[in-house]
Amino acid sequence: MNRNYICHWVPALLLLTAPLTHAQEPSKTLFDVRKQQSANTPDRAPAKVVVPAGNFKKTKLTGDFLSEGVAVADLNKDGRLDIVAGYYWFEAPNWTRHEMAPSRTFDPRKEYSNSFLNLGMDVNQDGWDDVVIVDFPGKPGFWFENPKQKSTGTPVAWTKHILADSVGIANESPNFVDIDGDGRLDILCGDRAKKQIVWLKSPSKPGETAWKRFALTAENVPGTEPFSHGIGYGDIDNDGLNDVVVREGWFKGTADKQAGNWVFRPANLGEPCSHMQVLDVNGDGRNDVVSASAHALGVWWHEQVVDEGGKINFRAHLMSNTTAQTHSSIMADLNGDGRADYITGKRFLAHHGRDPGDSDAAILMWFEFTPGKAPYFKEHIIDNDSGSGLNVVAQDINGDGKPDIVVANKNGVYLLENRIKNKGKR
Repeated sequence: MNRNYICHWVPALLLLTAPLTHAQEPSKTLFDVRKQQSANTPDRAPAKVVVPAGNFKKTKLTGDFLSEGVAVADLNKDGRLDIVAGYYWFEAPNWTRHEMAPSRTFDPRKEYSNSFLNLGMDVNQDGWDDVVIVDFPGKPGFWFENPKQKSTGTPVAWTKHILADSVGIANESPNFVDIDGDGRLDILCGDRAKKQIVWLKSPSKPGETAWKRFALTAENVPGTEPFSHGIGYGDIDNDGLNDVVVREGWFKGTADKQAGNWVFRPANLGEPCSHMQVLDVNGDGRNDVVSASAHALGVWWHEQVVDEGGKINFRAHLMSNTTAQTHSSIMADLNGDGRADYITGKRFLAHHGRDPGDSDAAILMWFEFTPGKAPYFKEHIIDNDSGSGLNVVAQDINGDGKPDIVVANKNGVYLLENRIKNKGKR
């Protein structure tokens, strides 16, 4: 981290080392992972009063804590996108709540849910959308197979399938990304057992149900420890091939996405963070990295710099200290200017209120980028009573051609319909 910016951000927040309280949690070391990273860290992130710009219409589907993941999919084939939060789905357009498998409402101040990230997709390509769920960090992911029920009469059980031979997904923010370019999303993550960057390939043929595990790196590499924070996918060195970025550096991609030999390049990419986004922020022709602090305070863009020897490193610039614990992000063009914007928000009660500032306002925000015009970004507040969980959805829910935002967390489940005036493509 560049020392010029230390005065503007709060390093990792002090977390208690009390054991986890949820009986289903597989580890009791989560708070040990979150050690205070500076002896002079203030005891809380400063709370800020913010006012939304009024460009989004908010619908609160529920205030219950069901999931920290969220997804959208047309689960009953009525032509409308439904909203998924963990084991539950909300039927459009009235957002009637249904259950895919037995579950319950969780206590946001005492326990975690059984759903950390969600994805809606037709896994087995039978024409019916299914639901993928990433469970507690370290556990294997799974998917619920759609029982093909158009009516909402007597509920039919959804069949549960484990992903890729029970690979434990180490990261708290794995990425849903198309690794092999087949038009279908895969899962980029760390393998907890082998400490290896891998991708779990979604089934490619109709009728298939198994996801396949492929290694990108050797074993025992950075960014793969349990509860690891920060992973992204994009072309760092501008060679036309995507690379994997983690906090500690990046793995140089090759055309072979199954060889397990991507070479690690050490670099400083900041603090423990959520999803890392790769893009050219300042318009200098080099791709930079945008990240947001998972459990402390700060949103940054990491400017790619190249030394005289050609080595790539990064210089951190603070974008925001509006809210702490920005534990998820996604890119989408919210204002219609043809450029993807960065969306993130507070993970409300991330550790049940044990972190300083954990229960501050649940802020959701977005950043538009202005390459060539310093400071190269503008911050906008979407809402101050929704926040974000562990993944965000940006997709056109109401059919007006603009991406809307859907979030789920300990504060409930929310739809925010985009009413930003279209700027027109640049």
